[in-house]
Amino acid sequence: MNFRKFIALSLALSMTLGATLPVQAAQALRNLVAIEGVRDNPLVGYGLVVGLNGSGDSTQVKFSSQSVINMLKQFGVKVPDGTDAKSKNVATVMVSAVFPPGYRKGQSIDVVVSSMGDAKSLRGGALLLTPLRAADGETYALAQGNVVVGGFSAQGKSGSSITVNTPTSGRIPSGANIEREIPSDFNTKPSVRLSLRHPHFETAINIVNSINKRFGDIATASDATSVDVVAPANPTQRVAFMAKLESMNVEVGEDAPKVVFNSRTGTVVIAEGLRVRAAAVTHGSLKVVISESTKVSQPNALAGGSTVASPQSQVTADQGPAQMFKWPAGAKLQSIIDVVNSLGATPDDIMAILQALDQAGAIEGELVVI
Repeated sequence: MNFRKFIALSLALSMTLGATLPVQAAQALRNLVAIEGVRDNPLVGYGLVVGLNGSGDSTQVKFSSQSVINMLKQFGVKVPDGTDAKSKNVATVMVSAVFPPGYRKGQSIDVVVSSMGDAKSLRGGALLLTPLRAADGETYALAQGNVVVGGFSAQGKSGSSITVNTPTSGRIPSGANIEREIPSDFNTKPSVRLSLRHPHFETAINIVNSINKRFGDIATASDATSVDVVAPANPTQRVAFMAKLESMNVEVGEDAPKVVFNSRTGTVVIAEGLRVRAAAVTHGSLKVVISESTKVSQPNALAGGSTVASPQSQVTADQGPAQMFKWPAGAKLQSIIDVVNSLGATPDDIMAILQALDQAGAIEGELVVI
């Protein structure tokens, strides 16, 4: 997709959204806040995937051989000192999972298995029993099962190969069982704290007003980040209360319009509502071309010399025409897009122009570089 099509698509989307949504749209409270004490917890473990068809770690991965020896010792198999127990049917992997809030013993969760060594593929392998630990070092789940891999890799005798997606990473659906519960203070405190996903003073006070209007004077806000709500002490009543709370619609505070630059991909996103003050801009481009060639000097037949090849370099610089344009004061997104399209500017040009306008104080918004 070229830049003009991207701008046109962005404009069409913004016009569609502007026609269907008010400036300050109401959203469900569950989309605006996270409940303190009710969150996901990451788990991680180190394990072995076996049963690979020669696509496991090579002999270059020393810790793979050590892991195999340690595993065999656990089953009473004695391996002579100095023995290399490495097998290409084994791969060392890191296993990661997310412990959802409120999960109990016996419930299962999905796990992600990723190769640690130089295995070529985990397809067809099975993960051996692997303990999954949290940040406190305690084991909370045990993972085991057949690895489902979405990619594959194939190689011919001539050395040519093909790889689709990532064959060195896969998933085990419901591959881990919870063995230890993570305690939560959700039911122990007299109040519940709602943490705003995007801190905003206006949004915080709108949440307080909406809750107090419906349930009475039970919500308070001390800053733009969190709202404290007095909740019922009875666990069942508290759960029912939170269900009603999350389904409430709250007006979202209006943020300053942003321009987001992705310097790696060249993506430029201009939010609706961006304004520019009156400014004149000129932007040109300098193109430098270096061409290399070889000149051969051939002596005459009786000269007694030798043929000599000498490199020839030619450097030219082309200063593109610098076009000056002016945005009127208070220009909106439509005006900015019209000017950009008329110049045929690239994303790099847009980034340079808008950054210069921001330095000049001519943009009524925020520039974000990711």
